Amino acid sequence: MKNIKIIIITLIFGASIFGQSKVGSTALPFLTIGVGPKAIGMGGAFVATANDVTGIFWNPAGVSRMGFSQALFTHSKWFADINFNWAGAAINLGNMGTVGASFMYLNYGKMEVTNMREQEGTGEYFEAKDMVMALHYSYNLTDRFSIGGNFKYVYEGIWNSSASGVAFDLGILFISEINGLRIGAVISNFGPDLQMDGKDLLFQHDVDNQSYGNNDQILGYWKTEKYPLPFTFKVGLAMDVIEQEDHKLTLGTDINYPNDNSPSMNVGMQYTFMNMLSLRAGYKSLFLDNADESFTYGIGLAQEVGRDLELTFDYSFTKMDKLDNTHQFSLGVRF
Repeated sequence: MKNIKIIIITLIFGASIFGQSKVGSTALPFLTIGVGPKAIGMGGAFVATANDVTGIFWNPAGVSRMGFSQALFTHSKWFADINFNWAGAAINLGNMGTVGASFMYLNYGKMEVTNMREQEGTGEYFEAKDMVMALHYSYNLTDRFSIGGNFKYVYEGIWNSSASGVAFDLGILFISEINGLRIGAVISNFGPDLQMDGKDLLFQHDVDNQSYGNNDQILGYWKTEKYPLPFTFKVGLAMDVIEQEDHKLTLGTDINYPNDNSPSMNVGMQYTFMNMLSLRAGYKSLFLDNADESFTYGIGLAQEVGRDLELTFDYSFTKMDKLDNTHQFSLGVRF
């Protein structure tokens, strides 16, 4: 009963935070990009499952339920030649919990510098990139209740300007007595507002252009606005509706409450045969008017290659409305 009360209090607290929505008003929106073909293939409905190392992103509490250690690398080629990479590892310490770390890197490629005089390009090139480094810990408080969290360093850079700071994630997971129904909740990207800084914001200024002979090259500085991180509250439900020796069917749904958009829902399923082949399908961003993502599907393969050693390969596809469809791949090892 105490665990249930904790869950209820967390849900009420999270819902109260989102009384108002400020659409498109946050910094570092890349922090909300989904990680891992397994979760993406299930439509992103992964908060109450989160049973692999990508749970560091989806729900830190689920990582302690893996029952193994894992390292995984995932890559996605996005629209406009944007490269998205994520790598993570989690070590199961038994009764001491689970520790892990992850690294996310988003690169937008080289772009040519232009200005008002040289609109075809100056011959210079600049890059834009985003990065997240996370340290993770999760622990099973009881055989049914888990808690986990991340400490993250976040960074966004464009040419010679950047913004950086710290953020936190906190997740809980409860396994009920109702046919193994799982209830999960997570708050992501809790941290201070960020502000862009760098030498690109410097400019030369004449403080008195009516006077002759004064210094007309005094350095000025553009002071940018501070913007909040894309704080998100998610609640998820999942259940293994079929759980036999060779067959397993999992259904899941998540409700998302972001501070920079309207609430939405993700739904998904996964069918696993003999713990070797997994087929997944889902739908993202239900009830969201401005959503570009929709149907998802994916496949997963697992193969034992030695004692207590297993290799995994996963792929997911996301149907986009206006942008290019996205594909995500991952390679992992369980030990």
